[in-house]
Amino acid sequence: MSADFIDLPQLLSARGTVRLPGSKSISNRVLLLAALAAGETEVRDLLLSDDTARMLDALRTLGVGVEPGAGNRWCISGVAGRFPVRASELFLGNAGTAFRPLTAVLALAGGHYRMAGVARMHERPIGDLVDALRQLGADISYLGNEGFPPLAIRPPALLPGRVVSLRGDVSSQFLTGLLMALPLLGVETTVEVIGELISKPYVEITLASMARFGVHVRRDGWRRFTVPADSGYRSPGVVHVEGDASSASYFLALGAIGGGPLRVEGVGLDSIQGDVRFTEALAAMGAQVSSGDNWIEASAPVAGTGTLRGISLDCNHIPDAAMTLATTALFAVGPTTLRNIASWRVKETDRIAAMATELRKLGVRVDAGDDFIRVYPPGAGQFLHPAAIDTYDDHRIAMCFSLAALGTPLRINDPQSVGKTFPDYFARFAEVSRGVPVIAIDGTSASGKGTIATRVAQALGWHYLDSGALYRLTALAAGRAGIGVDDEAGVAAVAADLDVVFSGASITLSGEEVSDAIRSEEISAAASRVAALPAVRAALLFRQRAFRRPPGLVADGRDMASVVFPDALTKVFLTASVEMRAWRRHKQLIEKGMAASIAALSLDLRERDERDSQRSVAPMQQSADAELLDTTNLTIETAVAQVLDWVNKVPKVG
Repeated sequence: MSADFIDLPQLLSARGTVRLPGSKSISNRVLLLAALAAGETEVRDLLLSDDTARMLDALRTLGVGVEPGAGNRWCISGVAGRFPVRASELFLGNAGTAFRPLTAVLALAGGHYRMAGVARMHERPIGDLVDALRQLGADISYLGNEGFPPLAIRPPALLPGRVVSLRGDVSSQFLTGLLMALPLLGVETTVEVIGELISKPYVEITLASMARFGVHVRRDGWRRFTVPADSGYRSPGVVHVEGDASSASYFLALGAIGGGPLRVEGVGLDSIQGDVRFTEALAAMGAQVSSGDNWIEASAPVAGTGTLRGISLDCNHIPDAAMTLATTALFAVGPTTLRNIASWRVKETDRIAAMATELRKLGVRVDAGDDFIRVYPPGAGQFLHPAAIDTYDDHRIAMCFSLAALGTPLRINDPQSVGKTFPDYFARFAEVSRGVPVIAIDGTSASGKGTIATRVAQALGWHYLDSGALYRLTALAAGRAGIGVDDEAGVAAVAADLDVVFSGASITLSGEEVSDAIRSEEISAAASRVAALPAVRAALLFRQRAFRRPPGLVADGRDMASVVFPDALTKVFLTASVEMRAWRRHKQLIEKGMAASIAALSLDLRERDERDSQRSVAPMQQSADAELLDTTNLTIETAVAQVLDWVNKVPKVG
């Protein structure tokens, strides 16, 4: 996986078992409550991610004892409600589950603190929480835009024993932070929610977590929450963090779309996390869902009952997991409408706008409004378009769109964003998914790659990619545009914007048939030169990978096995003597009515071999796991039979 992107092949199926990382929501709540409690707490199965790292760093800065142990175990030495460090600056990145609760706790703890984050955190509203805290006498100032971080916090002039009003329709993290902080006052305090409370399941997590540490909040529906007098946090000793139910949604959806069964371990339907109710939405779409002690499993609809079907759903109860339904909808019959999702707009990015933008790249219709999104799957006979998906530094967008690989090859930009909640997500994703198989045939020019690869593809009924044709087309298009083959940036721009269509033996460039034009010796030489340009190879990389379509692909070139398709089912490297290759090329040119000299062709082939094998990026070389086939004295039929024999000996997967 590149730091900049990861390319996902189109997938054929998905099945297996995934052990989930710990819940982000529970992890950060437990860490903060353990810090505020009296006594030491051992936290087990803690999620190790960007968000929890921010919380751990903040607690250390505040003087809390934080000691790592074996196997994701952490010992937190509680401060009984009083942080030893009374003045500090905290940087919390884009971790809302750390920033909002810490704001509330520090506002009532006494002390001088500055709180900041990344640019996006400074765009996420916090005014309603600050207003509620000010009703208790908190002294909080905005250091930038009114209503947004960064913040300056000074010791409060507390006004205890009050009823605090808080809007409920922006973020449940405001109520969570406020409730977690109120035991610091020591007197009975009530929070009255104004308007509809969104993301109620996350408030349930907060109440359950507080109860584990000895503070029981009285609740009157979803309108009034009262923290009793003399409440104080006490360590329960050992706390286990459940597997993340939001993360489970990606794999459960993967099983429902990709056949399954796909099981997630670490969370069951009895979880305190509301996002386990994502399974109800999957079942409503027709998926098979089963569960047991600490596991949930999903499979495709029962054979004979059709595919998944679109649904209309109020998503207030599963605000994060609902995002997974937006990409699951691509594989359903009929549109899917997700309602009551206004909270998406104040998350790591404006998720409604981002999801709509990226879904449209796949070639589907999307309607979006202030609090809804409606996704229309491809029509009959239509397919998802290969696309490069931007992730907006949002972990959930990166993970949601991985599901679209069941319909098309994809590039996910900035895949490292998953580190916020699931650092090894794409590795786990690869373990339970099966991509379209590839046979990679590399080798020297005129060694028979094209002919052999074409016949192997025909024998298997698979697609065929002549990667060299893309470099030839780039050279031809650059020449027609007056761009020299040494102008790397100019040629790369041409490569990225090629208007090319492959149809059988026909190749068109900007609507013009060019199958013969790209086979001239002049274009061949130019193609070898542009292929040595790193920016050109980068521009064509995803384009080549997008040829990977069911039922399979046979690809020939110079770096198919080593760079473009390193996971190829079978890898073959072809070679032949220069003399035989020159004779073959001479025969081809004469048959096309082109004059040629064997001596000149031999010299050109030697120079091309040198250039291709010595280039700085993706040099032509035999992969360590590739079969070597010398075709000097072989007929085409014999060579094809040998490749097919190697293919048939590879164990089938899935």
